[in-house]
Amino acid sequence: TFAVERAVELRPGRTEAVVVKDAGDDPDVTHGSHLTATVGWRERPGLELHGGVGVGVVTKPGLGLELGGPAINPVPRRMITQAVAEVVDLGRRGLDVTISVPDGERRARKTTNARLGILGGISILGTTGIVRPFSTASWRASVEQAVSVAAAQGETAVVLCTGGRTERGAMELLPGLPAVCFVEVGDFTGAALRRAVAQGVERVVFVGMVGKLTKLAAGVLMTHYTRSKVDPEVLAEITRAAGGSEDVAAEVAVANTGRHAYELWEAAGLLPAAGRELCGRVAEVLERFTDRRVAAEAAMVDFTGRVLVARSDGELLR
Repeated sequence: TFAVERAVELRPGRTEAVVVKDAGDDPDVTHGSHLTATVGWRERPGLELHGGVGVGVVTKPGLGLELGGPAINPVPRRMITQAVAEVVDLGRRGLDVTISVPDGERRARKTTNARLGILGGISILGTTGIVRPFSTASWRASVEQAVSVAAAQGETAVVLCTGGRTERGAMELLPGLPAVCFVEVGDFTGAALRRAVAQGVERVVFVGMVGKLTKLAAGVLMTHYTRSKVDPEVLAEITRAAGGSEDVAAEVAVANTGRHAYELWEAAGLLPAAGRELCGRVAEVLERFTDRRVAAEAAMVDFTGRVLVARSDGELLR
């Protein structure tokens, strides 16, 4: 159950109720939002759902929602209908339900909604109605949705970036691609690749820093720090392949972090050669993962995310 912040009868037959969103420990931009439902009778039986102020409007395909309609996903729609049906026989009576979020447009500026074609407010998302802090499921779902939206625009390439810095760098690196092609995947590279295959995307570019790239080169596609570690032996192999001496390779083999290995390469004059070798291995892993159904490329940026250090061979990065 959820505490109702406010419930008022606007006029006979039309009522409004507000619940304040409590995201708990989750870093959710909707925390504290006043989620508002305005309900009124209508002549025809059944439920008609509308988006009000602060709820985004769908303007691009690929979201599984009607163009021009409110960005209220299928599961919340079913939940709203179920909740109404508990108190109203929708086979006999009709209701208009309008969901609004008064400051939703402002909050939406902190999301990727506009890039996905959701304009004017937030999306009403969810699968259970229960907030799970730092939900990996919700992030993975957003990554998959972003790939689907790009494919629905007819784009044949997507650029997977590990975070905000790498995404900004990737956009500078590939200025000819529209913003919808850039997807912040975090640790969900595998999920993004599976969706790319399913949607018929032909090319994928992965842009990242040395740590994530090293994990991918080792065949680890879930790169969260709690589930995987940088393998310094892989970095040592790359050092040798790039022409580094056994002494440098031995140093790299005991490096504390990927960044430490990067600094050792830099000091030994092995950049960009070691970076190219690393990117080539990443591209090979990504292509193997997709059974060669997607052509893959990789680029390594420095720790600002803005400077290209090395890249694999490929059409987009040429």
